[in-house]
Formats: sequence, structure tokens, C-alpha cells
Amino acid sequence: MTTATVPPTETVAPVQQTERIQIVDILRGFALFGILLVNMAIFSYPFQTIVFPADPTMPWYDWFATWLIHFLGEGKFYALFSLLFGLGMFLLMERIEARGRKFAPFYMRRLLALLLIGIVHAFLIWPGDILIIYALLGFPLLLFRKAKPRTLLIWAVILIALPLLFYVAARGLIALGSMTPEGAQQIQLGFDQAEAGYRAELARASQVYPSGNFIEITNQRIADYLSLGLTSIFALGFNILAMFLVGVWFGRRRIFNDLAAQRPFFRKLLIWGLIVGLIGNAIYATLIMGVPRYDLSTDLVIAMIAQGIGAPLLMLAYVSALCLLALRPAWGQRLQALAPVGQMALTNYLLQSIIATTIFYGYGLALFGKVGAGWGIVLTVAIYLLLIPFSHWWMKRFLYGPAEWLWRSMTYWKWQPMRRRALNS
Repeated sequence: MTTATVPPTETVAPVQQTERIQIVDILRGFALFGILLVNMAIFSYPFQTIVFPADPTMPWYDWFATWLIHFLGEGKFYALFSLLFGLGMFLLMERIEARGRKFAPFYMRRLLALLLIGIVHAFLIWPGDILIIYALLGFPLLLFRKAKPRTLLIWAVILIALPLLFYVAARGLIALGSMTPEGAQQIQLGFDQAEAGYRAELARASQVYPSGNFIEITNQRIADYLSLGLTSIFALGFNILAMFLVGVWFGRRRIFNDLAAQRPFFRKLLIWGLIVGLIGNAIYATLIMGVPRYDLSTDLVIAMIAQGIGAPLLMLAYVSALCLLALRPAWGQRLQALAPVGQMALTNYLLQSIIATTIFYGYGLALFGKVGAGWGIVLTVAIYLLLIPFSHWWMKRFLYGPAEWLWRSMTYWKWQPMRRRALNS
């Protein structure tokens, strides 16, 4: 990450190690674990599984693991990544403008480069990609780059509230339309057709991913991304953009620049984040286990409202807890182990997909559909524990992760130095 204290120069260049804010790298490293934890279910089972209720016949430990992931994981870690993405935009803007350059054209080029990386990831590696949505939403984020802190928070609240109001309004219209037998029949028919479509897609994916070759799986990946991955921008986009704005707010308020000075703020955020966040996410996790997402029932609306409010607040409680722990010398030393993971977050995000799809897909170990949520948590921990020493090894020798190097080279229209000794040569 960058700071606003960089001396102005004539040229624009990638951020140097001395300009990074370490707690931001630690938070990125922590977010990567949560992202992998939540994504493991979509790595190991068809994407369409998420729209159906949990299987009541699964073993108790898989049932509990699924509930726990809904409770503590789902919706919190992409929100944290989104906050850090918005923060990164603000800090990068300060750095670029301090050097006397126009930020918007530069950042749009950066977003287009990220979009290309996301397309490769979604179509050739895994259809659960989030990078494309980040790249697309980065363009409206530019409109808020000069906004005042109060404006940022107001718009963040509006963006969080909009999908929740939509759920309530849609449920109200369904209830109104169901007041006549004919209307109720037509509405139910629509839900039944949606279910049939999802089940057909699920059956096709269940056959292709564990036994298909790379071409067949790629065709399925593209179909899954276009039908579910890209359309998730309508379900997640408002919240992602809201968290972008919260990240810009954190940047404008210099929240991470002096953690000790922000200790009272983090304590309040931790308390309220835990109170509201745990209650909201407990309601969500309990209800979502038993309801389909294609049928806009009252339970589903309550679950989505509980998560829509609870997930961002619990995420902020996570942030506060890590920042408060980082202020303690012993814990601060331990948390530094996550910094290299966060420094090459894009590379590790892509690596997670490569490793997991190799484990589950037909061109790899073909374990698709054979690993439940309980063992999925174990596998998540194992993969993450491999990424930590790999990240340390890599960052001792190179300036950037390979994906970060490619992203920077595409952004700056110039091949960037890779090895650390190249910087001093």
C-alpha cells in the first residue's frame, strides 16, 4: 500500500516496499483465508448448489461446518477485500496526484488490466471469479474519489439499504399477487421453472467437472460464469461498491496510518460489530440452511436483511480485532507472518483457484462432489498453510508476486523489474 507522504517526482512508478502500510497487508492476508474458506464449497461442488437448501441427509459435522461458514465466513471476506480495494484506490490516487499526474486515466487503465486478468481466471480457471466485478465497479468508484467522508458514508448506507429494500418490495408484490388463486399459481409456476432450470444446470455441472477434459470443463466454466458468476453483480454489486466507499473513508480519515491513535475507535467498532454482526449472521446462517434462494420467501428476505446488515459489521469487527491485536507487541509479531501473503494477494487468490480446481476437477484428482464442508475446512487450512511459507520465500527474492508484476506491467505499459537485486542494479 502507499501513503500520502511520498515525495513528488516527474514519473509514475509502482509502490515501493518502504511505502506500504503493514496492517493493510496483514488484513489482506487474513481476508485470503476467509475467501478460500467460503469458496471451498463452490470449488468442490457445482456453483448451482448455493441456490438450494442444505442437504438434510449430510453428516452432522458437515451440517455444522456449513452453518459455521455461513455464520462467520460468507459475506464478510469479500466485504473486507472490497474495503481494502477502495482504500487502495484512494492511497494510489494520493500518490499519483502528488507526482503531478492525472489519476483517472491511469486508474482506468489499471481496471482494464484487472478485467483481463479476471476474464482469464473466470473462463480458464474457476467461474467463481470476483475480479471482473471489482474491475467493472471500479469505474463508478472513480466518481467518489473526491467525495467528503460524510458523503462516502451516506452513499455506503444507501447502497447497503437498496438491495434490502428491493427484497422487501419484491416480497410484498409476491404476497399481493398471491392473493388470488390464479396469481398464486402463476407465481409458483415461475419459481418451479427457476428450480427446474437450476437443477438441470446442476446435473450437467455434476457430470462435467469430475470427469470432463480441460476443453469440456472450460465450456462448462464459461456457461456457469455467464449464468451465475456475472449475474452475481446484481446480488453483490451494491454491497461491494458500498465497501469500496467505506475503504475510501478509511483512507480519508487515515485510520490505518496510526493504529495507536485509533484505539478507541477500534474498540467501539469491535463491540458494536460483534453485537449486531453476530446476531445478524446467526439469524442468516440458521435460516439460509433451510430455504432455496430462487424462491423469494419471507424467511429468505429475513435472512438476506440479517446478513446485509450483519455481514459488514462483523467484517468491521474482524478488522478492529486484528488492529487491536497488532498493537500488542507479541501479537503484532505473530500477525506479521500474514503480511507477505497480503503483499501478493492477487497471486495467492489465483493460486487458491489453481490448487483447488486441480484437486477437484477431472483433469486433476477428480474429487469433485466427494469432499464435504467439514473436510473442506481442513483442506482450506492446509492450502493456506502452504501459501504462507511460499509467500515469504517469494517476497524475499522478488519485488512483487507474479500476478502483481503482470498487473503493474500492464498498467504502466512497461515491463517492471521483478527480482529485488534489479532494483539496486
